[in-house]
Amino acid sequence: MENRSNKKELTSIARWQSWSPYLHSILRITAAIMFILAGTVKLFAFPIGMPPNGGTASLMSQIGIGGVLETIGGILILLGLFTRPAAFILSGEMAVAYFQFHFPQNAWPVVNGGVSAVLYCFLWLYFSSTGAGPWSLDAKRKK
Repeated sequence: MENRSNKKELTSIARWQSWSPYLHSILRITAAIMFILAGTVKLFAFPIGMPPNGGTASLMSQIGIGGVLETIGGILILLGLFTRPAAFILSGEMAVAYFQFHFPQNAWPVVNGGVSAVLYCFLWLYFSSTGAGPWSLDAKRKK
């Protein structure tokens, strides 16, 4: 009886592990949607404008250029198109954002408001190494 239970458990684990590539793609897609929103706030005041007055960033300002990178790079990552180079560039953008804007306020990300910058930095660095996963235009281009 115990042996049958172990086999069933191993089968369940193997089935769950087989979803790994698809969960990789779901993580990429979900993170990209959230990242695009960070860019659209800066460029289009969507879904809400930038504090304190709800406006947008000047396109040629550092924040405006960041918004362009976040929107266009986020769309590329969402589609899984040129994922490795786009993710590498966005990882660098997030490192710059953290050390230029957040770190000078305080060393701790939870105190300086930089948690998302740190998470995106390492998430994009991960995707620059692993690629987009099976549900992507990059995967389709390789076939």
